[in-house]
Amino acid sequence: MKRIQMMFLLIALVSMIGMPAAAARPEKKIGVLFWNKAPRYTEAKNGMLDQLKKEGFEEPAVKFFIVNADGNKAKAVEAVHDFTKAKMDMIITLGTSATLVVTRYVSDVPVVFSSVYDPVKSKIAQSWNSSGNNTTGTSNLVHMSLPLSSLKEFAAVKKVAVLYTPSEVNSVLQLKELLKLQAEFQVKIIPVPLTTVEDVPQLLPEVVRGVDAIYLTGGSIVDKAGTTIVDTATRARVITLTHIDDLLDKGVLLGVCADSYELGRLAGKKAAKVLRGADPSSIPIEHLKKLQVSINMRTAKAGGFRLPPAFMKSATKVME
Repeated sequence: MKRIQMMFLLIALVSMIGMPAAAARPEKKIGVLFWNKAPRYTEAKNGMLDQLKKEGFEEPAVKFFIVNADGNKAKAVEAVHDFTKAKMDMIITLGTSATLVVTRYVSDVPVVFSSVYDPVKSKIAQSWNSSGNNTTGTSNLVHMSLPLSSLKEFAAVKKVAVLYTPSEVNSVLQLKELLKLQAEFQVKIIPVPLTTVEDVPQLLPEVVRGVDAIYLTGGSIVDKAGTTIVDTATRARVITLTHIDDLLDKGVLLGVCADSYELGRLAGKKAAKVLRGADPSSIPIEHLKKLQVSINMRTAKAGGFRLPPAFMKSATKVME
């Protein structure tokens, strides 16, 4: 009798050893949607995937399906429909526009986002403490008073042009906040709408003749034309300013920015909680408290800008 029991036990053990890994640990499927190829989205994605790997969520236990919408809403919608058909366990989104597309069509699958400027004003979430729906994530919010403070510390500017994309919520929100700060900072904010990349070389020569500084918002057209904007402004000795970290790599002179990779890592922690069973609405949405005050020295030298000692002392990142 004991021999028979031992034989059944051995058969059971052999069967368990021979079981495929997927049966022991079912594969999770996660869709990842970029709004466009901006480096900040790639950095945020890298941070999220690195953190998920650290928390035990990596291939082959997790399968990632990554799609870049290339700034095209129709392509983003198509990706969402594909994710729905494939029955994803989670959707990760990079950027406000990508997140808005996903949340419009998906309400029964967890959505974890990063690099969304203001999820509440964008109507992605009901509040920062609780989205009230199937979303959570991290924001690259920078209160516009901070870059304006750095700008005024750098130079006595009076007129600031704001380059924005009217069709992108995050870009419009940044403009509105800057307009509200005009009296406090004693500056005149001049909105400059960009609807196509071709607008930039047509509008910019006139813009730089009438302003002291140019603010680059988080619009996709600004992303594409960043180098042209910086070169034109620098030749005219007009200060360029932003809260978008990867625009500094394109030569923007001054920046007060959140680190995109760290935002991604923070979002990855939230995604791990959701994958373990937490309700996304129970996980607060966060933005980084620690920001980088940056100056691009190549642009400073190219434009012959004076470097005030007080500003240089406050700078936390000097790009050579």
